[in-house]
Amino acid sequence: MKNIIKCNCIALALSLLMLMPIFANNNKAVHPGSVYLFAYTPENLSGRTGLQFAWSVDKENWHSVGQNHNFLLSDYGRWGSQKKMKSPYLFQDAGGVYHCVWSLNDKDGSFAHAASKDLITWGRQSYQEVMQDKNCLKPIVSQNNGIFTISWKSSANGTNGLFAVTTSNFINYSETKTIQDSKRSDLRESITISGILQNGTVHKVSWDLVNNLIKNEQLTTYNNQLKEESSKTDAIRFASLKPLNATMTVEATRSKKISNMLTGVFFEDINYAADGGLYAELIQNRDFEYASSDKEGRDKTWNSSKSWTIEGNQNAFTIDSLAPIHENNKHYAVLKTTEVGKGLSNEGFDGIALKAGDKYDFSLFCRNLAAAKTKIIVRLTGKNGEKYAETSINSNSVNWKKYNAVLVSNKTATDAKLEILPQNQGSIALDMISLFPQKTFKGRKNGLRADLAQTIADIQPKFMRFPGGCVAHGDGIDNIYHWKNTIGPLESRKGQRNLWGYHQSMGLGYFEYFQFCEDMGAAPLPVVAAGVPCQNSGTGGAGQQGGIPMDEMDEYVQDVLDLIEYANGDVNTKWGRKRAEAGHPKPFNLKYVGIGNEDLITDIFEERFTMIFNAVKAKHPEITVIGTVGPFYEGTDYNEGWALADKLNISMVDEHYYESVGWFINNQDFYDKYDRSKAKVYLGEYAAFLPGRPNNIETALAEALYLTSIERNGDVVSMASIAPMLAKEGHTQWNPDIIYFNNSEVKPTVGYQVQKMYGNNAGDVYLPNSITLSDGNEAVQKRIGVSVVRDSKSNDLILKLVNMLPVAVNTQLDLKNLGIAASQATRILLTGTPDSKAALPKTDAIAIDENFSTEMPAYSFTLIRIKTK
Repeated sequence: MKNIIKCNCIALALSLLMLMPIFANNNKAVHPGSVYLFAYTPENLSGRTGLQFAWSVDKENWHSVGQNHNFLLSDYGRWGSQKKMKSPYLFQDAGGVYHCVWSLNDKDGSFAHAASKDLITWGRQSYQEVMQDKNCLKPIVSQNNGIFTISWKSSANGTNGLFAVTTSNFINYSETKTIQDSKRSDLRESITISGILQNGTVHKVSWDLVNNLIKNEQLTTYNNQLKEESSKTDAIRFASLKPLNATMTVEATRSKKISNMLTGVFFEDINYAADGGLYAELIQNRDFEYASSDKEGRDKTWNSSKSWTIEGNQNAFTIDSLAPIHENNKHYAVLKTTEVGKGLSNEGFDGIALKAGDKYDFSLFCRNLAAAKTKIIVRLTGKNGEKYAETSINSNSVNWKKYNAVLVSNKTATDAKLEILPQNQGSIALDMISLFPQKTFKGRKNGLRADLAQTIADIQPKFMRFPGGCVAHGDGIDNIYHWKNTIGPLESRKGQRNLWGYHQSMGLGYFEYFQFCEDMGAAPLPVVAAGVPCQNSGTGGAGQQGGIPMDEMDEYVQDVLDLIEYANGDVNTKWGRKRAEAGHPKPFNLKYVGIGNEDLITDIFEERFTMIFNAVKAKHPEITVIGTVGPFYEGTDYNEGWALADKLNISMVDEHYYESVGWFINNQDFYDKYDRSKAKVYLGEYAAFLPGRPNNIETALAEALYLTSIERNGDVVSMASIAPMLAKEGHTQWNPDIIYFNNSEVKPTVGYQVQKMYGNNAGDVYLPNSITLSDGNEAVQKRIGVSVVRDSKSNDLILKLVNMLPVAVNTQLDLKNLGIAASQATRILLTGTPDSKAALPKTDAIAIDENFSTEMPAYSFTLIRIKTK
């Protein structure tokens, strides 16, 4: 136990250090009443960090507050190197509030602003655009009688100058004016910090303020050490640990109602989750609408002819747009055949997977560019010319006409291609060339890949969030996802660039999402943009300053109201009728709508969110509107999002956090501290990660452990969905995911198994319990998780026991007064070494009574389901 004691001593020492003043003597006389504070961003790091501080008693000897510790980070621009803080200028107004302004980069004509009372908790950031086609460098601020003047240098397009605006509130600004150098006084100083000359502002402040900064940095450092905990150090941390004994008592008299919606799924079109994935279409770029802009010009082969190949030296394949099928589907192919017997082929998404004996529905739109009729042979072939299936159609119209046929594969293959072979010389126009397996999920036309959809359905999700997170609000205003573009005949749907770097055909649209939810028995939870694009946009001024123009917001708000009518409206309503025309006259029973996703909570966001929220609540009070509180479990957006929820009386907010295994282990009390009188929580995106981003037993158990606390707090947490869900091998933009797949295989991960165990064993009543371990060490106790729930429908008692220790825990369970009605129970056990990626749960039966024992193996998740009276 020496190593455990040593770890505890280190933790205790760090805790004490946070509580100690920087000067050892507790006598107030040795504390300086005031010190100098230097605010800067390390210039040697090119703006890739944030606001940092150093302090000094004499302005000669300077002490950094932490090692490269940032108290404020810029949130402008795309993730990564674009989020920069350059030349920050800190000042204090007459009311004692600190303000910081800074440059964002060397090209945009905007400066950033944020304010704080204590230099630790910062309010909303704003990015005021003050120049067009010029940059905004080294801003400074002066104040006079409550009026602030922000001035800056600009050096772009061959010009140099000084400019300024004024404001009284950092919300409304005057017009930009040219100023003279004599009107600008830059108070920045150059000071050497850790041997490097830095540039920033110096302020005389109270020692208490600096001491609080030091304590905050020390607390952050300590928490970061907890986050870094993983099984790699278990051999040291638990070197002397022996198998444990535990006693657990379940208290039936203090049971409480919890949400019965806790386990759901989140679908986002990332990692090729839709086209080439869940959407069963086998032809890539079927509508010839791929564009180089999908990949922002980085892939020269990504265009309207992507995945299509012409065969025959004398044949020609071009893209035209003069007479399209629909204005939303502008491009089509023109195939000129001179060499009969050769034509156009499509490689699908990494090949076309076929199963012997299965039937495939083929369709295309065609028009003859000459009056003659054209026979077209359609084949599925292998790389070596093997013929897997063949049929033919006869094109007989000079206008666009849809033709259908069925292909039956004579062989199982993974790399087939589709061939279209005109049997006459001449030219034809082709569009919407489609190949669908008839065996889709639930046999739906334009449906879903059966094995992949069934894997999702097997979780028994209580809801599904769609169509995505960042996908929903898009990369810039023009890329916001509009649901109306995704319904109706396929040829009329409007595809667009996916901000994850490919194309969305919208074949998997809102009707299909609603239908899939219904087929799974899951509540639909669509998410719409809050009138602003993704906070990490790279287009439209980095996507940060603006939202949908206010004179267009009424139309956008109506779109959201129309969505509810589409889902729930009577067939006599405009949008309810469109749903009925799609084949579903009955309402989809929509109860939830999410507005926004991980947004930067700015004044621009609040104005637009409030418009949408108020309109929905006024017309549809029965709908639960779910707000957003940013991408993290703390910070400005989290605080501002919750403040807005309080202000508007939002009934539920969407929290997101992707954190380390160590964070999940050490934050099981996260929701224990929540105010039960405030909004409920939807934990819309979460996942545990390790270096290298594997999905293994360790990450899965960390999530299982945390979910025991989610069930314990099921009175405040209403829903939860891990993310991301789907990833196609060879096309991942994000790891880890819970279901990987290729064209012919579905590969659920260990993390998926945890979700399935929870989803298949949900309860709506939580029974408090107490567990006593033979080792009282805190590190040991944190790695044991227990949840006991009852399913009111079956009256089953469900025990979930998680052990993240390297030793077994022999557990004695006291279930008196719980009405045990059987002598056997079903047990599901998931266990393996921490790095195992292939572990599968095993089910058996165990003997039980009101008092029985069971073993929690090392690194395991045990689920016991018991029949009660």
